[in-house]
Amino acid sequence: MIVYPAIDLRRGRVVRLVHGDPARETVHSDDPVATAERWQAAGARWLHVINLDGALGESTLALDTLRALAKVGLPIQFGGGLRSLDDAAQVLDAGAARVILGTLAVRQPDLAGTAVERFGVEAVTVALDARGGHVATHGWQQVSAWTPVDLGKRFAACGVRHALYTDVSRDGDLSGVNVAETAALARDTGLAVIASGGVASLDDIRALKATGSVAGVVTGKALYTGAFTLEDAIHAAGN
Repeated sequence: MIVYPAIDLRRGRVVRLVHGDPARETVHSDDPVATAERWQAAGARWLHVINLDGALGESTLALDTLRALAKVGLPIQFGGGLRSLDDAAQVLDAGAARVILGTLAVRQPDLAGTAVERFGVEAVTVALDARGGHVATHGWQQVSAWTPVDLGKRFAACGVRHALYTDVSRDGDLSGVNVAETAALARDTGLAVIASGGVASLDDIRALKATGSVAGVVTGKALYTGAFTLEDAIHAAGN
């Protein structure tokens, strides 16, 4: 199980939001590259980078910051504000190893299959972020009619392999990750699901690992507040 330290970008800074609410922002660093180097030194195998400006509707792909982060040398899973497959291509060209398709794929599910055909199965992750049992879009500000399992099955049928599952009601508040729903999503869809949202302790990571079905975990606030170290998280994940 891979541990993905999160770097959420807003106006060039590393921040964390609570439940995706832009009004509940904490700034953790003015230097995203230094943050990436910190996680690299601690043993990270991947970085999970979200462009919150794009996710919240601003017309920026944060390509300059992405290029700088890519020079650190870790593979980057990158999302936020990708409005087309051409946007995804730009992000991959700028150095991301994998793009996260959220709102775009929820609104046009078949595009996920097209993305896999165009970029390769390892370069695409779909976001199955849930609020109240339904998939949330537009930076988690809107909710679709899809359930994560139903949409996940649709994506799997299109050839998608990787998925990110965030319980929005827990994100950024250290209330504990939703182990049961994450494991059920992986089991019911066959997708390689990465858990996100609410990771508060090493016990959360151990519980996800113990399911035997979760492919990875994103952790942000717990790392930035010192709840545990990345080294300990990686050890808890079995690496």
